[in-house]
Amino acid sequence: MKLLKLVPDDTNIDFVRLRVWAFALTAFLSLAAVGLVAVRGLNFGVDFVGGLSIEERFDAPPSLDRVREVVDAQGVGQAALQQSSDQRTVTIRLPVQDSADEGATNAVVRKVQTAIGREFPGATFSRYSTVSGKVSGELIRNGLLAVVLAVLGIGLFAIFRFEWQFGVSTVVAIVHDLLMTLGFFALMRDWFEFDLNTVAAVLTIIGYSINDKIVIDDRIRENMRRYRKMDMREIINLSVNETLPRTVMTSVTILLALGALLILGGHVLRGFTAAMILGIVVGTYSSIYVSSSLLISLGLRAEPNREKPGTTDKSRRQDAERIAPRES
Repeated sequence: MKLLKLVPDDTNIDFVRLRVWAFALTAFLSLAAVGLVAVRGLNFGVDFVGGLSIEERFDAPPSLDRVREVVDAQGVGQAALQQSSDQRTVTIRLPVQDSADEGATNAVVRKVQTAIGREFPGATFSRYSTVSGKVSGELIRNGLLAVVLAVLGIGLFAIFRFEWQFGVSTVVAIVHDLLMTLGFFALMRDWFEFDLNTVAAVLTIIGYSINDKIVIDDRIRENMRRYRKMDMREIINLSVNETLPRTVMTSVTILLALGALLILGGHVLRGFTAAMILGIVVGTYSSIYVSSSLLISLGLRAEPNREKPGTTDKSRRQDAERIAPRES
């Protein structure tokens, strides 16, 4: 049985030749992302800005779109809905009006409860809770700390596992991936909230990106030892081409699963799924064009040539034929 291959095994693409254009594109997109975050900002969810959480119990699984329409019509802010596993309990999250004013909070709860009761006669109010600004501030700090520690830990791992150039290039590529994600959420702030689900997606993106980059870095180091006389540019091209089928296949299969999640996952998972899809795409790009090619600019060199005893001119010619660029 023949296995499905999205990319042939014998590709010979000169990725390094495009590194200047890739670096320019990466710098432009990163600066644009920073500008978008600075100018438009992020649409933080209730988890980060504080707010009100109302829990309603229904006789039958309701339509979340209809519940959202009813709540939005009350003028209490954009609602984020979450359905329980039995689909009969719906949690309604609203932006905080004035968390310190209990009277205002109770008024919002009664307003929402009355509107839902009119539209869904069998609905019953379960409970409500508020997230204070102090708690939301702690969540923001903890989320940022988790991302920073993850990036630093990955950089240190790459430095100790390989060479310092690998660590620097990996951190640069991951920062690029994170900036692209933040820039996307700033650009699409009217459609997507930035909440704890998005932070989970960002951490998942970091994990995927480091896995992709470590595979390529490990192949580069292996080829540096195998072909000691080969130019660094040729080693990187060879390594990226050798791992390209695995990289593309992994990315495509994950994107297929995320596509299904985006369509069927509902409103609650929409931001998480969008962040994951974008992260997979930019992570694959940065692994191929940014992280690996940056090693040349950082001065990485192959290990000194130490030929094994008994090496002959014939074996050298065979190695040369093995690593020579193939004509396209």
